[in-house]
Amino acid sequence: MTKIAPFKAVVFNPQKVKDLAQVVCPPYDVISPARQDYFHGLNPHNFIHILLGKDIPGEDKYHRAAVLFREWQKEEVLAQDKQPAVYFYQQQYTIKGEKRSRLGFIALLRLEEKNSRVFGHEHTRTEPKEDRAKLIRQVKANLSPIFAIFADKKRLIRSVYQQYIERCEPFVDIVDQDNVRHRLWRIDSPEILGKIEEKMSDENIFIADGHHRYEVACGYRDEMKKKNANFTGEESFNYILTYFTNPHTPDLTIMPIHRLVNPLAGFYFEKFLASLSDYFDCEEVKDRVKFFFLLQKAGSTEHVIGMYRQKKFWLLRLKNIKILDKIIIDKQKEYRSLDVSIFNYLVLKKLMGMDIEDKQNIVFNHDTEEVLEGADRSSSAIAFFLNPVKMEQIMSVALSGEKMPSKSTFFYPKVLSGLVIHKF
Repeated sequence: MTKIAPFKAVVFNPQKVKDLAQVVCPPYDVISPARQDYFHGLNPHNFIHILLGKDIPGEDKYHRAAVLFREWQKEEVLAQDKQPAVYFYQQQYTIKGEKRSRLGFIALLRLEEKNSRVFGHEHTRTEPKEDRAKLIRQVKANLSPIFAIFADKKRLIRSVYQQYIERCEPFVDIVDQDNVRHRLWRIDSPEILGKIEEKMSDENIFIADGHHRYEVACGYRDEMKKKNANFTGEESFNYILTYFTNPHTPDLTIMPIHRLVNPLAGFYFEKFLASLSDYFDCEEVKDRVKFFFLLQKAGSTEHVIGMYRQKKFWLLRLKNIKILDKIIIDKQKEYRSLDVSIFNYLVLKKLMGMDIEDKQNIVFNHDTEEVLEGADRSSSAIAFFLNPVKMEQIMSVALSGEKMPSKSTFFYPKVLSGLVIHKF
């Protein structure tokens, strides 16, 4: 059984903060060092000071975050809602000239131990989990929601929006630095909340973004359970702040995460290019626009990887997917058929002799222009471009019990941090 719950969110006080757009920020894991500097300088109350504080010699940034969190509440910069609520959330944005409007809601999701209906799809890394664990122990709160999808078999999101929200004014209505409009409404009617909880009870939940935070929340729950002799299972740390949305809509955008690879010593590109032909049909494309058009078009019917080096583009079309059966023998079919798996195991590991988790020589980035610029700055770097993972693939991999490779998906737009906070 899936259990969700309303909560009394901690929010920025509009009496103290006149421009909410100045104090919210993206999730911590998509903030580059340059963007970190930007948000730190944007406003002294920008949420990044708590979410992703800077390293200062002689200071514990996690303790500093907890102190700020307490001080901002004491100063009433942050205030807690009086009534438990579920927060409906609309994001309006434009991608490739097309206007889209994604709708979902933010509530608490119970952390389960056994027979869970919560499915993750991505491998996690130790360093980010250690970082977030130190923060949650200090601030004792979920600072930003994880991103979850569910089938919405009963059309819960659309029906609640049309019946109770559509004609109401949101309490948040801002446009962020990426030109995404964010609107938020409170639903605090016990009758409506009861209906939402009931309709969610038999839904499977798939984590789209926030795997590290979910695992950290489970670990924190286990720590607190051991410390609390009167543990009931209903304490607030048994839940995690979660954004829920429906995957079966064109307004859910999944972007690919591309790779900029610096080959190891002794690598010869001409030899590598020749070896690619054993597994791929390699086609050089002269025109950049045509290259990206053909890459996207081919993604709907075949497995293709884009490659760029020294102002030249290639399309690498996999000859036979069954090649992967011999190379990835310990994974399910759903995992082997992912483009990112084909790239990791066939291109990166087999042909380039690299570790797929080599963070020193592999840069992950969803921004095409930045990847191209990175390749142009180096005489040896190779940029690889992937097509986005399909929603059906994410769900099938999760249901098969597998985990997708790290950095497989980039859901857009991100759910802002600082809109609502779950204080334990």
